[in-house]
Amino acid sequence: MINSEQRQLLHQFLLLDLAVRSLQQDYKTIEHLKMKTVYLPLLDSLLKDLRKDSFSLKRQLASQQIRVVGWHRINEYFSDIQVATAGNDEWLRYANQALKTEVEQLLFSHIKKPLT
Repeated sequence: MINSEQRQLLHQFLLLDLAVRSLQQDYKTIEHLKMKTVYLPLLDSLLKDLRKDSFSLKRQLASQQIRVVGWHRINEYFSDIQVATAGNDEWLRYANQALKTEVEQLLFSHIKKPLT
């Protein structure tokens, strides 16, 4: 069973994972832009920062024997996340639009702080 603190960590990990996946997909498009020399270093730095945070959370969850097993899109509105814990597997349902909004907010907050 996942407690509320673990669920918050898991939620933050899911948002970071989605942000990384989205940016990786967009990276291919940005490579074809005329101003790619401006955008790509910014995107690389942002991806590096997000991956570092994601890896840290994944390690933290693994130490608590929690891992994401699968991501199953139910329909255009909802997705189920299968999570394996020490005791059993759990399914968590998320609204796709809410996830998208939270990922956008996460990206804005990372962009506003100084990139490394």
